[in-house]
Amino acid sequence: MSQMPTREQILDWIAANPTQTSKRDIAKAFGIKGAARIDLKRLLRELEDEGHLEKRKKTYRDPDRLPPVSVLQINGQTPDGELLARPMEWQGEGVEPVVLFVARASDPALGEGDRILARLTQVQAPDHHYEARLIRRIGTNPRMILGIFREGAEGGRIKPIEKGSDKDWTVAAGATGGAKDGELVEAEQAGPKGRMGLPRARIVNRLGDPSAPRAVSLIAIHEHGIPDSFPDAVIAEADRLKPAGLKGREDLREMPLVTIDPADARDHDDACFAEPDSEPGNKGGHVLWVAIADVAHYVRPGTELDREARKRGNSSYFPDRVVPMLPDRLSGDLCSLHEGVPRACIALRVRIDSEGEVLSHRFLRGLMRSPASLNYQEVQEAIDGAPNDRTAPLLDDVIKPLYACYEALAKARHRRQPLDLDLPERRIELTEDGKVASVNFRDRLDAHRLIEEFMVTANVCAAQTLIRKKSPLLFRVHEEPSPEKLDSLRETAGAAGLTLAKGQVLKTAHLNRLLADAAGGDNAELINLATLRSMTQAYYSPVHLGHFGLSLASYAHFTSPIRRYADLIVHRALISAHGWGDDGLSPQEIDGLERTAEHISSTERRSMMAERDTTDRYLAAFLSDRLGAEFEGTISGVVKFGLFVKLDETGADGLVPVSTIGREYFHFDADAGTLMGADSGRVLRLGQRVTVKLKEAAPVTGGLAFELLSVEGETMPKGDGFRGGFGGGGRRGGGKSKGAGPSKRKLARAKKKTASKDRKVSRTRR
Repeated sequence: MSQMPTREQILDWIAANPTQTSKRDIAKAFGIKGAARIDLKRLLRELEDEGHLEKRKKTYRDPDRLPPVSVLQINGQTPDGELLARPMEWQGEGVEPVVLFVARASDPALGEGDRILARLTQVQAPDHHYEARLIRRIGTNPRMILGIFREGAEGGRIKPIEKGSDKDWTVAAGATGGAKDGELVEAEQAGPKGRMGLPRARIVNRLGDPSAPRAVSLIAIHEHGIPDSFPDAVIAEADRLKPAGLKGREDLREMPLVTIDPADARDHDDACFAEPDSEPGNKGGHVLWVAIADVAHYVRPGTELDREARKRGNSSYFPDRVVPMLPDRLSGDLCSLHEGVPRACIALRVRIDSEGEVLSHRFLRGLMRSPASLNYQEVQEAIDGAPNDRTAPLLDDVIKPLYACYEALAKARHRRQPLDLDLPERRIELTEDGKVASVNFRDRLDAHRLIEEFMVTANVCAAQTLIRKKSPLLFRVHEEPSPEKLDSLRETAGAAGLTLAKGQVLKTAHLNRLLADAAGGDNAELINLATLRSMTQAYYSPVHLGHFGLSLASYAHFTSPIRRYADLIVHRALISAHGWGDDGLSPQEIDGLERTAEHISSTERRSMMAERDTTDRYLAAFLSDRLGAEFEGTISGVVKFGLFVKLDETGADGLVPVSTIGREYFHFDADAGTLMGADSGRVLRLGQRVTVKLKEAAPVTGGLAFELLSVEGETMPKGDGFRGGFGGGGRRGGGKSKGAGPSKRKLARAKKKTASKDRKVSRTRR
């Protein structure tokens, strides 16, 4: 072809051949040679200037993308009989992308015209741009159940594991999915009730042994009563929603607001951008932009979506799954700030001086389009001098200014002195079949701290704005430790040769000084654990009580409305306070703020317990084939019936029953939090380094039981034999069996010996 192609022909070629999009490829495709290449170059530049194409290095791409979760319509087949789909809400200015639907064996049959919610993966293929996996068919929301399959003559039954569920579900012979008797299965409702009034089900997922890793999180979800399926009305309401437009919003689509999240994140609540402040009165200062998903636009007071979001209170996160607060249509699609997709947001512009102090700020309602969804690791590598293809183009204009702004805010943080605990976070990595591949501790990078500091700044600005405007809201409250817990911390510190001052108003700076004194020494973990245990639990309240741990007078959660209902309340308060629309706080919500605060504080605790139970079960399963192995660890808890030990290698916690420790009676001192040997005067306390042997691991309950081999390098005498780990401590921990207790004289002698040891430690380590 020697004639110059039309603009439409060029766009069609690029859409159909996503891997052959350089100027040379395009010229070859249309037979353009010699001087005609200059005209092609001009035409490509015009398409780029008009926004139809985006030049990246030496290739051209459509500048808009589909989000990872999208609504599609099945619209045809390939010559091989595979289904093709078209995106229902394509907003790009170029050629609409082609989507290939990849079916799984458990998917229902789909036909032309069916609308589906699907998870997309961008691919480099000659005839399509994305591959789609079914989440669900639009307009259908079969009820899901989890239970034990019992094989029968004509299929079988499922006995649900959910508490309070007393009816079995029948499974027809052709709907068992190959499940075997006794297996844990996931199933969906399959039609009306059958014989004997029992509901019918179709098995969609075999989870195998109920104690196997793949079942762990599902069991915890059901045990703690976390809702994990959405009612039909909620799904129908979500399916009717359309993307927000520019009306009533400031256009932020040209601002390079990037998201920075874990590499496996599925939704993106927040994006940020920073640049030097151009105003002459703020030399060395910065302008920080923080944009947060505008969930309030879609989830309005009094709707089915709102009632369900409030009921859940928050999303719950497990190693193998997420139970979201909002349906996928919102959490993974409309509300998530995906790369290259226009998204509604509530944005904050903050002016910050060179010392990190906020000079002024304002909120606005906008429409943004993130140029990149980045992860912490690649951002850190970029600033450390090893950018990749994604971060290199953003390094000078986006990433470096973000770090410069963070360095200023870090100065203000240092002056403010929030509590600085050093407690690494565990990360459980699973294989494809759900087994634990490894247990590691997450790296704490400056990229993490950068985002945390930006979010804290935004949360403070939200609280201050609403206080100034006299608007009702929910605060995030963290009260200071009780006097009793502080006394216990002082005793622990004193036993380690350290001091926590008394007789003054406690500030986080005092605790940080204690932590700094302990850092790098034998007692570092002891002091970190003891300080953590002295803290109260944070909660939500409509009353302004401050945040002790962050050392902030006013604080509210604003930055994660996709996964926390409290943040949605704050967004609505900002909407009402600024007069942005009719989707702000309703009078009914204002009247019920105290009840809402109590409810979502309890759902947060519920999720934390379920997540902790799941982690314990995974760790027990991971360690179950290492019975008899020896581990190094730290005493993390002291109770009447024994010691809790945290292992260095995995962070797993297990019990050393008091009945297995040595061959003497151990007296429990609740005030000091110690176990003391009546004959030897040996004191076991929080933070001591120990070596233990793994004696029991129970994946079903998450329990681990250890035998204590040594304490601080001193070998412990063997006990009377290990008699099981997960119950009480038998007679040794203060029981009243005849002859069990020591004489008063022995106890007094042991206490005196312990006090002498403590004084010696205090003198030598101060």
